[in-house]
Amino acid sequence: MSKHINPTISKEVKSEDLGNFSGADEQYVTSESIDTKDKTIVNRFVDSFRRKQVNEDEGAGKQLAKGISKRHLILMSLVTGIGTGLLVGGGQVLKNSGPLFLLTGYAIAGSFVYPTIQAAGEMAVNYSNLSGGYNSYTRMFVDDALNFAISWNYCIQWLSVISIELVTAAITIEYWIDRERVDPDAWVAIFFVVVVVINFIGSRAYGEFEFIVGSCKVCMIVGFIIMGIVINVGGGPNHEFIGGRYWHNPGFTNNGFKGFCSVFVTACFSYGQTEFVALSASEQPNPRQAIPTACRLVLLRIFVLFLGSLTMVGLLVPYNSPNLLSETGGSNTSPYVLSAALHGVRAVPSIINSVILMSVTSVASSALYSASRTLQSLAEQGFAPSWFNYIDRAGRPSRAILVSTIVGLFAFIATYKKQVTVFNWLLAISGLSQVFTWSGICMSHIRFRKALAYNNISTDSLGYKASTGVLGSYYALVWYALVLIAQFWIALYPYGAKKPDANNFFQAYLGAIVLIAFYIARKLWTRQWRLLVPISEIDINHERTIFDEEILNLEKQEERERRARAPFWKKPFLL
Repeated sequence: MSKHINPTISKEVKSEDLGNFSGADEQYVTSESIDTKDKTIVNRFVDSFRRKQVNEDEGAGKQLAKGISKRHLILMSLVTGIGTGLLVGGGQVLKNSGPLFLLTGYAIAGSFVYPTIQAAGEMAVNYSNLSGGYNSYTRMFVDDALNFAISWNYCIQWLSVISIELVTAAITIEYWIDRERVDPDAWVAIFFVVVVVINFIGSRAYGEFEFIVGSCKVCMIVGFIIMGIVINVGGGPNHEFIGGRYWHNPGFTNNGFKGFCSVFVTACFSYGQTEFVALSASEQPNPRQAIPTACRLVLLRIFVLFLGSLTMVGLLVPYNSPNLLSETGGSNTSPYVLSAALHGVRAVPSIINSVILMSVTSVASSALYSASRTLQSLAEQGFAPSWFNYIDRAGRPSRAILVSTIVGLFAFIATYKKQVTVFNWLLAISGLSQVFTWSGICMSHIRFRKALAYNNISTDSLGYKASTGVLGSYYALVWYALVLIAQFWIALYPYGAKKPDANNFFQAYLGAIVLIAFYIARKLWTRQWRLLVPISEIDINHERTIFDEEILNLEKQEERERRARAPFWKKPFLL
């Protein structure tokens, strides 16, 4: 059992604990290693891939480099994951459901994503050194087999997303250069190299890349909202007032209740990686300061970046536009580009398309990061070969990154003529996997609170408490169940079908089938038939960061006073 006295006070931080963010490996080598000062840059880089020498009882969560700062995390909480699901997949949702159901569905999804992130943030702060973050919570608090199934589903999800995003980059770039002129795989190769290099440099390089691209995403989406308002009221090149024209013709809904139900899977995929603030806890120097701020900013992400921009999309693009995710691909797959192009704005579509390229590359980088950390965590838990549980001297799970990179080579299907069909298969798998992961987080949070009560541990002793409480987790769980039921219905009986469609069902519900298969296989392997870990058997203090309650309360009081004195624009960024 490992306990950590309050890291927010009087904790001695050694340089080897923090790691070296410069890319050199001097801080990672032990006394047994030779001096690297006289080595060349190439030799030092190669040497950094050797296994990090640590104490046997030191978990991987302490070995990973602490390269993600609060500045990085704030931008990540706002924009990490914004890529294919929102900027491209939103076109298909608009086409199938209409603007009202599009907006309503994303708003409802945001209402259950937020308490999920709050739950993940609470456990991440209090288990900040636990490798794999929420991929380990389900095993501790719910069930071993369920954790095995959800974690592998999550890993497969992000391994798939690497290819999804890189293929999307190839599709999007056809706005400027037709595929007959340049093979799409050439573009995939360029972006693939960028993503791999960033991840092999380390978590700090990844954080800086996400910060830069994230800033561009925020500027683009905010600029898009302003542009949409101007065009809608008649300030565009055509000087034509639009208002709610497309809500009347062709209409504000499409395909009835089925159209509404179809929104949720893509919405969940679009909100994907919002939970990243918890996954990266073990690679943050001070998670108690950074994670609460990031969790609060998720509201800004939902209301402004998602709902604000989708409102403009619904007003500027009719759902019956033939360009929405056509089989020919191209930039017409993005409703954001169409919003400008359909109304005579010439330069803006290229600007939006450029940011979309950066966005999908960013999400591909995040997917490789998430997949590799999850794979390493699976190995540490005994769910994958121990060969993957390898942290090198630079604090990277290098073997897991290597294998995830190899899987990412699947992105070279971009030349395939039916790439959109493959895109839809991968999107459906990823969307459902996200629902399972979030459900696992909420179940873990509920059981975590029950374990606290069983052990007579006050929630006031926690480094961070979810603002939505345990009721928020119950609320989210109900919605996740409804989403799975709705997806089952529209998967079995798609639009206009009077009989069950087996092909459509397996395409849209494949993620659930994979989850059940993994769950049953694990149960058969372990022969543990219980559904839940008894509360009495939960080791609540395993890898938990113990905070001094009295000092913690004083710090919280100081933080409240600091927020009260701060200007309004700065309040969300303060703990």
